[in-house]
Amino acid sequence: MNILEFEKWYRVRYARTSSALTSSAFVVSDLFGIMLSFGAGFFFVNLYDISAINFKSFITYWPYLPVFILIFQISGLYPGVSLAPSEELRHFTVSSILAHGGIILSRYIEDQEFDAISVAFIISFVCSPVALTVMRGIMHNILSKSGLGGIPAVIFGSGPMGRLVIDRLLRGKRSGYIPVLILDNTPGPEGMYKNIPIIHDILIGPEIVERFKIRMAIVAMPELSQDDLTKLLNYSVSAFRYSVLIPDFSSVTNIWMSVRDFDGILGFVTSHRLKMFWNLAIKRFNDLFFVIAGGLILLPFLLIIALLIKLSSPGPVLYSHRRLGKNGKYFNAYKFRSMVNNSQDVLERLLSQSPERRKEWEENHKLKNDPRITVIGKFLRHTSFDEFPQFINILKGEMSLVGPRPVVDEEVGKYGKDFDRIFSVKPGLTGLWQVSGRSDTNYSERVAFDTYYLQSWSVWLDLWVLLKTVSVVIKGKGAY
Repeated sequence: MNILEFEKWYRVRYARTSSALTSSAFVVSDLFGIMLSFGAGFFFVNLYDISAINFKSFITYWPYLPVFILIFQISGLYPGVSLAPSEELRHFTVSSILAHGGIILSRYIEDQEFDAISVAFIISFVCSPVALTVMRGIMHNILSKSGLGGIPAVIFGSGPMGRLVIDRLLRGKRSGYIPVLILDNTPGPEGMYKNIPIIHDILIGPEIVERFKIRMAIVAMPELSQDDLTKLLNYSVSAFRYSVLIPDFSSVTNIWMSVRDFDGILGFVTSHRLKMFWNLAIKRFNDLFFVIAGGLILLPFLLIIALLIKLSSPGPVLYSHRRLGKNGKYFNAYKFRSMVNNSQDVLERLLSQSPERRKEWEENHKLKNDPRITVIGKFLRHTSFDEFPQFINILKGEMSLVGPRPVVDEEVGKYGKDFDRIFSVKPGLTGLWQVSGRSDTNYSERVAFDTYYLQSWSVWLDLWVLLKTVSVVIKGKGAY
């Protein structure tokens, strides 16, 4: 495909995509999220004291909405593409504090009193990060499915790294960038990759920008020499308003990485945040707060589950299994019993009779349609409610709410040399691999998710994983 053919192809497929359209869509979803949080605040105050506030009056506060959008814009939430979910949550929370705080302060200065409406706005702030994150996620899905959203991007490089970048952009609903053209310097016939045209000329960047007004370039050519890369950046990539350079160390996936100048030499600075005392203290405080608060709220529900387990099959309510945790130390992980009492005998008999089941067990240490699981056990596993007793492990300090999942001895070999590094922290009740596919992911992907978590940990990442876990559990994706 030459550039003239690409022009016809591009005009038909991507004429309606732009950063302005994507930003506008996110503004709409954010406005809904803000009004939902306003409504929640007024609703809860009205629920507590119906005479203190008129629930329907929250609609009259719509003039404050532009203030929120302006603060979101300053925070970099528009267009907000390729923003890590945890960072998106952080920006929403900090921006919401400023906006709600401004509203409460202005009302206090005007009326000289702290009234029920001010309480409603405090509750609105508490609800707003969740409401905004959920609405933004819904809009991501709408834009992805409709084909209207996204920002066109030119990918420099059709080699392994370039194709990896393209695959991730096409697969991810949140990436925001749509690869529309691949430029490469390898000779050969013009072709396509994943229905994306390839042109073997990396120096036509200025012409692409002038003719198609594409603003983003992603350079994924780590095989280039320093001189060739400098030439590419100076004479072709520089024509684009925005550009991203993908380095040749993609295994270092740290969103907190920063650049330092060592007398003209650029260096990338990173840190193992979960080896710092204060970060560990904050993580432990959050674990205790959420487990105690959540345990008290869920206690009646947990007692009902315990009763159903006793009624459905003979045996204890809780089941404990020896697992490997932090630094390879053993501990007993608790679960609601979801299998028959003689589950080990049933498993051995099944594996001896079915080579296919044995292969499945050896690969994942789990079985779909496991005959050992009881009727109530199927429900508990499908919803992951069987793991609630691990709150006990978290209170004992053996586990955390978020982290790599605890493993058995047979799984250690699956991690290889990565085991010691990944399990230098406490295992978690949930984790990135679970909210990104759960049992549908293989061990190499599981290691990649755990590595990203260790290198990029923050309070916001933990909060996002917990929020995402609720969504995944409701959908029952990958659970068995």
